[in-house]
Amino acid sequence: MTVPPDDVATSPREPFAPAAEFPAAERDQWRELVKGVLRKSGAAAEDTPLAEVEGLLTRRTYDGIPIGPLYTADDAVRARPGLAPRVREVTPEGEGLAAWDVRQRHAHPDPAATAEAVLADLENGVTSVWLTLGEAGLPVEALPGVLEKVHLDVAPVVLDAGPHTAEAAETFLGLVARRGQERRALGALGADPLGLAARTGAPGDLPAAAALAVRCAREFPGIRAFVVDATPYHDAGGSDAEELGAATATGVAYLRAMTEAGLTVEEAFEQIEFRYAATADQFATIAKLRAARRLWSRVAEVCGVQSAVQRQHAVTSAPMMTRHDPWVNMLRTTVACFGAAVGGADAVTVEPFDLRLGLPDAFSRRIARNTQTLLLEEAGLARVVDPAGGSWYVERRTEDLARAAWEWFTEIEKNGRMAEALASGMIAERIAATWERRRKDIAHRKAPLTGVSEFPNLEERLPERAPAPRPLGGGLPRVYYAQDFEALRDRADAHAAATGERPKVFLATLGPIAVHTARATFAANLFQAGGIATVTGEPGDFAASGAKVACICSSDTLYAERAAEAARTLKEAGAVRVWLAGKGSYDGVDANIFAGCNAVETLETTLRDLGVAE
Repeated sequence: MTVPPDDVATSPREPFAPAAEFPAAERDQWRELVKGVLRKSGAAAEDTPLAEVEGLLTRRTYDGIPIGPLYTADDAVRARPGLAPRVREVTPEGEGLAAWDVRQRHAHPDPAATAEAVLADLENGVTSVWLTLGEAGLPVEALPGVLEKVHLDVAPVVLDAGPHTAEAAETFLGLVARRGQERRALGALGADPLGLAARTGAPGDLPAAAALAVRCAREFPGIRAFVVDATPYHDAGGSDAEELGAATATGVAYLRAMTEAGLTVEEAFEQIEFRYAATADQFATIAKLRAARRLWSRVAEVCGVQSAVQRQHAVTSAPMMTRHDPWVNMLRTTVACFGAAVGGADAVTVEPFDLRLGLPDAFSRRIARNTQTLLLEEAGLARVVDPAGGSWYVERRTEDLARAAWEWFTEIEKNGRMAEALASGMIAERIAATWERRRKDIAHRKAPLTGVSEFPNLEERLPERAPAPRPLGGGLPRVYYAQDFEALRDRADAHAAATGERPKVFLATLGPIAVHTARATFAANLFQAGGIATVTGEPGDFAASGAKVACICSSDTLYAERAAEAARTLKEAGAVRVWLAGKGSYDGVDANIFAGCNAVETLETTLRDLGVAE
């Protein structure tokens, strides 16, 4: 411990102020400096009012929440005392870390393979098991065999059986009873009738699920009946507020059903676990989990419950995962796990990096669980209570997100509640509109995807995996952020496999390397995102390249002097289309590529020009 000097005030009345020797800084001073930088880039003018400077750097989330460049204490909105976000409980020093539950998902249809994988996980850091059952995973009747060597009072088991929930619950509870662990078994039965409706379009049996909750409360106190799975809304392309609002409306519907079935409202709150998606946007994930607890605290307050704790299970986002360059998925899931941990999730599932390729192998499962082990044991994330608490940015974003989600929740309630909102298509329409906005940003590479829309690797060799069971469908769609680029890449790859030659574009460079390298690199990166190879040379080399499409790359100065001539040379040599890297308009140039252009449309046009079939 470092002892401060005697002349440094350390009492509560005279706090140590490290910045005391510096002159006070005003917000307008900062705005003036920022304005000077923006003027150089053309984003601001001499007469731009200082009050508008921050707006030039402010963006909005898909929920319309502004994300500004600077936050101060005046921007932080403190929640009312009863609504403060709860974080994981702290253990007394010397009694271990306040760790989250490391939960691994298993969906392998082979019981023997699943049993082996479950034991391997539990022996190497995993603390609970999440089993997908039915057509999308393990046969329900295989459940007892898979859990034969699992201590159900030590390792919680969470079921996800979809339309087979009742059968799976009976099988699991029967297994618990036969072992004599009724009062000690831990886990969740995964009853989620409204979530099933979202995934499949066919609603589950809510009264039967409520009866199951009554049974758990009376006979199996360590087992929860309900799981409010909000991931179908995220998987369909929904925003954070849409995910939270739908989850809150679903949770309230389950509370109503359970109290009608005979549980007290306090008992009903104890029967629900919530599942949310964690993405590589770490601050969005942190704010989402904190806002979710705030929303549920508000629901509890309205219900007259003094201390309701929202049990949260965060699972790394499926839409953010990619098929190409899947190794980057390790980075995505690491950041997502970090966000979930900082956000205070009670349980975290890191999906294997090869999720999009098929069934994970032992290596990818090990990487997934070790990601959590490193964050727990070496990064020490569980040693800090609410690390983001007090951050003016995070507090404000949490508050804004909670308000947006509450508005969506109340809109659902006003329009017939959750079941009716799903059946009427209200939720699907809202989420579809959000997905289209996100999809547009991805197409324009405003939301870049490393390894797919940015820095693609055309020489990669993907690991081979056994096919995974198809997930349940029929309800909300399942989208992937990379899907449009992946479809284009698949077309080009199929063409290369069929013809023995990858489609290519000729990059016609003008001037010395130092002049054309930046734009040639940009153009190569863009075309390769669609699986299209690039070859570089001067315009006169086009005929020998074997390409049908060309893209001129150089500086604006040389474009003014030589672009029209280069385009004429390329057209005379047989180019069916001439692109230009930049925004200038010149004779003979058919179209332009530039930062912010619609890359998906550009690649679709190019593949069509190259004769690559859909």
